[in-house]
Amino acid sequence: MVMKVFAEKEAEKFLKKQGFEIVEGYFVKSQFKLKKVLQKIGLPCVMKVFGPRIIHKAKIGGVKTKIRTYSEAMHELREFKKIKGSSGVLAQKRFFGKEFLFGIKKTPEFEHVLVFGAGGSKVEEKKDVSFRICPVDIKDIKSMIKETKIGKKLQKKNMDVLVDNLKRICVLVHKYPEISELDINPFNVSDGKGKVIDARIVFL
Repeated sequence: MVMKVFAEKEAEKFLKKQGFEIVEGYFVKSQFKLKKVLQKIGLPCVMKVFGPRIIHKAKIGGVKTKIRTYSEAMHELREFKKIKGSSGVLAQKRFFGKEFLFGIKKTPEFEHVLVFGAGGSKVEEKKDVSFRICPVDIKDIKSMIKETKIGKKLQKKNMDVLVDNLKRICVLVHKYPEISELDINPFNVSDGKGKVIDARIVFL
């Protein structure tokens, strides 16, 4: 069995083609390229280490969310390139919003299971998640959102964004049943808009 893993760069490119909104960002290796990218996305920005085998970037100090100056960005590029497995960095425009977790896990018992909950770097500590066996309908999706603490008391426009994107994930795994795992964390939502900030996909 051959496993194919899409790390952040490949995963976001794939998701964008499937209709997901992706935060603006660029992969860079050199200081010259980074300076050109920062002129596009502006400061402050977010920088993350990138490498095909790097999964938990925040745990190894590979995420900086408040890069304010060119010199700070250049310094972090040098530091991130020292991290084992690093092949460069992703520089992203900042998109503030409430952080959610979307996921898919393929299990022997139930096939694809949809996961929703509170996202961000401390997702394992929060343990605020709910699950549904695919396929699901809009009623199921709304129900699983409301089961979580983070899903309570949402504005309608933000609830609609979550519902639309969770439904899109279910359509995606029906279209690509070879998806074994899909992690979008975080998916940020603010004022009726939602964007994928980080993602990883495993195909079997």
